[in-house]
Amino acid sequence: MKKIGTLLLTLTIALMMAACGKTEYKPSPIDESVDKCPVCKMAVADNPFAVEIILKSQKALKFDDLGDLFVWKAENGTKEIGEQFVRDYNTKEWIKLKDAVYVYDKTIRTPMAYNVISFKDKKAAEAFVAQEGKGEVWDANKLDEHKWEPNEEMMKQMMQEHADEMTGGTGKDKGDTMDMGASSDAKAE
Repeated sequence: MKKIGTLLLTLTIALMMAACGKTEYKPSPIDESVDKCPVCKMAVADNPFAVEIILKSQKALKFDDLGDLFVWKAENGTKEIGEQFVRDYNTKEWIKLKDAVYVYDKTIRTPMAYNVISFKDKKAAEAFVAQEGKGEVWDANKLDEHKWEPNEEMMKQMMQEHADEMTGGTGKDKGDTMDMGASSDAKAE
């Protein structure tokens, strides 16, 4: 009887160890009302550029651009990373970063001007390059070799466009209707 008990205990421990050996990490949905990129502090949009790191603690870090994810990794290391996810540019489907295929071109517009977009497979990436007539197709290994710097010229252009949207192209905030000058009916004393 003692041998059977020992055998059952050994089997139970073995099954528990096998079940606990592999943690599954899944991407977390984007909530545009609260999600902020930990690098640039910008809101993370629910779009094809959103990417995530799921830490071993299951905490999700959401980034508005793939470049910001790599900046975060350079600053914080990879020891606590459980998994990394990107989105397919065409479908917004979540894909493990290591399994996706990427297209880089300095003219590809991304939220923080890092100019890299992701696809679920090589065929989709090559179709994008063929359609646009530009771009380099990369695998995930190339991402680690890439020098992650934003395209400064594109950033300046995007910031100017944003300023123009806010001011209606006038240089003044659309909501700024207060005239700080003297009123025509002001009394001179």
